[in-house]
Amino acid sequence: MPDEPVPVQLLLSPPMEIADKELEESEKLASPVTGSVHSWDLVTGADGPGTRMTLFLAGCGMRCQYCQNPDTWRMKDGVRHSVDEVMERVTRYATVMKVTGGGLTISGGEPLLQSKFVMSIFRRCKDLDIHTALDTAGLLGSRLTDDDLNYVDLVLLDIKSGLPETYQRVTGRPLQPTLDFARRLDALDKKVWIRFVLVPNLTDAVENVDAVADFVATLGNVERLEVLPFHQLGREKWELSGEPYLLEDTKPPTKELIERVKQQFAKRGINVM
Repeated sequence: MPDEPVPVQLLLSPPMEIADKELEESEKLASPVTGSVHSWDLVTGADGPGTRMTLFLAGCGMRCQYCQNPDTWRMKDGVRHSVDEVMERVTRYATVMKVTGGGLTISGGEPLLQSKFVMSIFRRCKDLDIHTALDTAGLLGSRLTDDDLNYVDLVLLDIKSGLPETYQRVTGRPLQPTLDFARRLDALDKKVWIRFVLVPNLTDAVENVDAVADFVATLGNVERLEVLPFHQLGREKWELSGEPYLLEDTKPPTKELIERVKQQFAKRGINVM
């Protein structure tokens, strides 16, 4: 008799225990003065409009199966930087950001694990009239007050699945906090770009995509939705992390699948990219 397959939730258990500790530690280490930084990047045409500096923070309370940067999961693996140090680098590129309609994007990891640090930076950016964008999965959206959101020009909101059971399988976390945060952003008329990662045999089911599309279609503040095809560029990082990589044999989506999913969004009147 062949061995029975190990349930996905059992495979994900150790990483989720670590993720739980990250959430707990983030509350203890919360600081408006310093934060744990993973890396920086200067990009054009990604992470928001114009030429942008993207600041990747360390630490995440999710364990997405398709994560391309598992090296950003732990706050302890980042480098401690002060708000002043971050702003020194941001102001270095302020002119080119303004000329191109760009700005600063804070990503991760999950930046709202360090929400006080994020907001200290964004407040300084607004003093300099620098456009701000927050790249988040929305799980910790409740950590931001409505006043905090006044300093965020754009939210890049990752909706990783539309069906609660699929979302739980993909991320190890519940879907509802993300939906609640999206509704709140809509009520505040905060500009949002939705991101959806398309993974064959994981997030591509017609009913899962329909659930995302049906929800997004009810929001009046979404400027665009980006379908991001899964790729294997992060495989090496998974090998170094020592954690189980369940998508080892998953191939990128075909052009036909990408087009089918885009059409599902477009049929709801969503501006899909």
